[in-house]
Amino acid sequence: MPKYVIEREVPGVDKLNDRDRQAAALQSIRALKEIGTDIQWVHSYISENRTHCVYLAENEDLIHEHAEKSKFPVNKIFEVAYILEPVSGEG
Repeated sequence: MPKYVIEREVPGVDKLNDRDRQAAALQSIRALKEIGTDIQWVHSYISENRTHCVYLAENEDLIHEHAEKSKFPVNKIFEVAYILEPVSGEG
């Protein structure tokens, strides 16, 4: 399944308390369950007013459907071409 990085502009996301973080995660999980198994949330990186979320999905349309159902914005979507890691430099 293709891997995507989704950039979302979410003012104040980096200042959420634990309860609000949990609620946001549950909101995303509910939307994923509605859509089915062709999309999976791997994890998200949170920075100032922004999230970068890693998803596995059959196509970009599913990313947009999840955004609509979860009410989380999608500002940019990048399909991952490959993963480069420190072990990639080992022969």
